[in-house]
Amino acid sequence: MKRSGFAFSALLTLLTLFTGIAVLATAIALPAQQPPPQQPPAQQPPTQQPPTQQPPTQQPPPPPQGQAPARQQPSFRAGVELVSLNVTVTDGTSRYVTDLESADFNVFEDGVKQDVTFFNKTNLPIALALLLDTSASMETKLQTAQDAAIGFTRRLRAQDLAEVIDFDSRVTVLQNFTASQNDLEAAIRKTSAGGSTSLYNAVYIALKDLKKIVAKNVEEIRRQAIVLLSDGEDTSSLLPFEEVLDLAKRSETAIYSIGLRANEGPSTGTKGFKEAEFVLRQLAQETGGRAFFPNQAADLNGIYGQISDELSSQYTVGYTSRNPRRDGSWRRIVVRVNRPSLVARTKQGYFAPTTH
Repeated sequence: MKRSGFAFSALLTLLTLFTGIAVLATAIALPAQQPPPQQPPAQQPPTQQPPTQQPPTQQPPPPPQGQAPARQQPSFRAGVELVSLNVTVTDGTSRYVTDLESADFNVFEDGVKQDVTFFNKTNLPIALALLLDTSASMETKLQTAQDAAIGFTRRLRAQDLAEVIDFDSRVTVLQNFTASQNDLEAAIRKTSAGGSTSLYNAVYIALKDLKKIVAKNVEEIRRQAIVLLSDGEDTSSLLPFEEVLDLAKRSETAIYSIGLRANEGPSTGTKGFKEAEFVLRQLAQETGGRAFFPNQAADLNGIYGQISDELSSQYTVGYTSRNPRRDGSWRRIVVRVNRPSLVARTKQGYFAPTTH
């Protein structure tokens, strides 16, 4: 009995020992199985990889970078699409030079060289406003002035357009834009002398009228000009000269001014005529035209002929500004020609676009 009790006791001890080992094994096995709950943190890096991979997905802005220039083009086009210049080139004897090519021109804007992207040396159609001073001081010279102006209109071509404006105390559009030489001549013959001089008002109205001449296609692109005849200073305009000059500088119009000396001789040093001369020179220089100051009405026919020759000898040179700023600032333009002894003349600058 003692042996069987000992055997039972030994069996119980072994069973307890095996149970302890099993519990221990379970305890050891459980930590090994706990990584599954810890795997989500270990697997979070894969779920966080998209953010770490976003640089590649955010680098498709290289495609946008490739498109960035394309984005700037609309703003470029909406701003300074094309700076267009009417350029007159003369040699040392003041003769017009008409055989130049695009490569012969160097254009600078505020000192920065620009790339010429448009060039035309064909004789483009013209839209011009013919302004005649009909104030009282023109009475003895009016018929000669009429004849010279009519001679000028007869040199216009079938594709050219012109309007006739007379100004004294008031400004009157005697003939709207037309290609009919008969209508233009009839309008010029209607003028009569009397009253004061509203020169600034007349230039303002002509600039506004020319702005309405909009090309609907390439064939309708025209050079624009004002040919202005006056014999003295402005005495009755409502607009100040500064406002008219600003509008002229913002236009695409070249102004050719003729200051007929009031006394039919060189003794025209009066303060009034000096002021008139300053105004006429400013309008011409800023817009790329020319100013003439004949001593007698008999010279008008030759002067109108020179203006006609110049308008038919010009180049059209265009560029897209390298300056993308839309700040409305004044930008100075200089045009030079590669050939020696040649002088290029164009408008002195333009106003940059604005954001509105």
